[in-house]
Amino acid sequence: MSSETKLLDRWAKENKLLVCKFKELKGGSEMSQEQSHSNINLLSSEFQKLLRKIQGLPSLADYTQLELSVAYNVCILSISRGLVSDVQLILTQTTERVLALKGIVNMQSNLAELWQTILASVENYPLKFGVAQLFCVQWALWLNTCQLETLLDLQDQLTIIHETCTAVEGFDKSGVSFKRPDLVMEPRKFADLLRISTIIVQGAEGAKKGQCLEALNLLQAAFALSAPRTVIAYAHYLSGYCLSQMSRPQMALHCYRKALETDFNCLSALHQSTMIFRELGNTEAEIKALRLLHSTLTLPPSREAVVSSMYILPSSTLLQSQAVTSLVSVPSALTVLHRLALKCVEDGRVSEAIKHYLDLLASLHSDHTGEQLVEEPELPRLPVLYLEVAAALLMAQQPLDCITLCEEVVTSTIELLPDRVLLEEVEETAEDANVWEKAKDKPALVLWTGAAYLLQGHCHSQLKDWKQAVTHYTRCINLVVKVRYKPKGLQPQIPSADLLDRKQTLLCNLQRLKGLALAWRGISFSQTDKLKEALRDLQFSLQAYPVCASAGLWCGEVLWRLGRQQEAAACWTRTGFAAQPTAENDPVYLQEPQSGPSLDIEELHRRVQELDSRL
Repeated sequence: MSSETKLLDRWAKENKLLVCKFKELKGGSEMSQEQSHSNINLLSSEFQKLLRKIQGLPSLADYTQLELSVAYNVCILSISRGLVSDVQLILTQTTERVLALKGIVNMQSNLAELWQTILASVENYPLKFGVAQLFCVQWALWLNTCQLETLLDLQDQLTIIHETCTAVEGFDKSGVSFKRPDLVMEPRKFADLLRISTIIVQGAEGAKKGQCLEALNLLQAAFALSAPRTVIAYAHYLSGYCLSQMSRPQMALHCYRKALETDFNCLSALHQSTMIFRELGNTEAEIKALRLLHSTLTLPPSREAVVSSMYILPSSTLLQSQAVTSLVSVPSALTVLHRLALKCVEDGRVSEAIKHYLDLLASLHSDHTGEQLVEEPELPRLPVLYLEVAAALLMAQQPLDCITLCEEVVTSTIELLPDRVLLEEVEETAEDANVWEKAKDKPALVLWTGAAYLLQGHCHSQLKDWKQAVTHYTRCINLVVKVRYKPKGLQPQIPSADLLDRKQTLLCNLQRLKGLALAWRGISFSQTDKLKEALRDLQFSLQAYPVCASAGLWCGEVLWRLGRQQEAAACWTRTGFAAQPTAENDPVYLQEPQSGPSLDIEELHRRVQELDSRL
């Protein structure tokens, strides 16, 4: 036996031993995560030592297949450990040795052209299969670095490589004296994973561009491939996303359900399901899905998931595309909890909403004891959260708690309030939109502080303390009138209903705040028989915010008490005898209170009918 043959046998046995150790480690479950990471690192180091031994000798055809297999094992372990940057160097060194074996000098600077040269130069099957393995690694690197265009240009080669790797069983022996070297990951499984990952990236890119039908058709090919459940679940999820964009919500829900059945950790499917339930108006299903999503996000990862994630090539390594990342992103547990609390308020489940809000505030404070509280980027600002909780407490008829919470908002903002605020109309451009966003802080402070005073006024109204109610409504009004709005080409002026549109949400909210404060100060005046003051405020309220239902109803009531029955009847008729529905984007703290002085609508109808009969 020649010395080369002895070396070859020894290296092949060493490679086989390391692969066996890896498979034992992969199947084990008794060690800790830290021990498993340590063992994987040691194995990877041993594989690298073996590769250096082989590459320390000139390229020889007898052990090139072993060299390619060991390089493949090193690359797979490096990718699984997140060391992607090291892999390209290993590929470059190994492919140069293959070209040297064929007497070809590498003159290519383009990787795609280099690989085409390598693939064309290899003819016998053992070597072709070894090169195909390494090409799969290069394929993975292109996916990792989001080079989808390169992959699309090499579609024919990718198809051939996929067929080569998935048909390996019939070529265990290929006219050489040794079997195919052992591998840490079957090329067939690796090729299927790469194929389905490429399909998912293509589908996501298409969906982001609005090409949902083409993306949906492309994704169907993914289900015929063998891949980890997490990746198959992504294909189901993206199919559902495309269907939802095509206005087929029920079919989208079916795909999301299949994604969750395939992999319950596909939380993006659960998240998008909540959005569809909202679109369909299925509040009960939306709340149940939000509860499940929140509870799942707060659970620690199972031991099974932790262990398996270390050994199976992470799908996240191959799905680095920005399109994929944005489509499968899931909000944080605290953001979901906020959505759940808000939905409970909207559905009248006030007690549950308060519980969720208090859990949310406790979570925000728990990690920052003694430090400045850091806000979650996806959540509303902290004063808004406090106001939402206060509004829920008011709905639950807990006025004293509501007053206390509002006082927290006032205390934190009162010293920051400007003497006057000027907002200028901006054009619909990205640059002007940024200026508008930066300019919003001062009027936002006015809105938050004014809303806190408004809620405190509602609380005193609920307690029938009309003097304190008038005081707090007045404080709110005095703040809001500090805001001036400057339309393009005009002088600054007090905002009014005809100057605003729904695009300028902050100004609309300020106007709504002013309308509600004036209306409820007028209502409070009416409870102490100050009818002239009440009528003045109620009329101003209708000018500031014409859809304020309470202002219209009570304006008619005050007019009736003043003996102006015909005007009162006209006012009630214009109002429609009913509250206007709250717009979806209206903050909960700027909604009409459900408690306090109320009017009997049937009684108002009877008065109008009697008046009509007398005329």
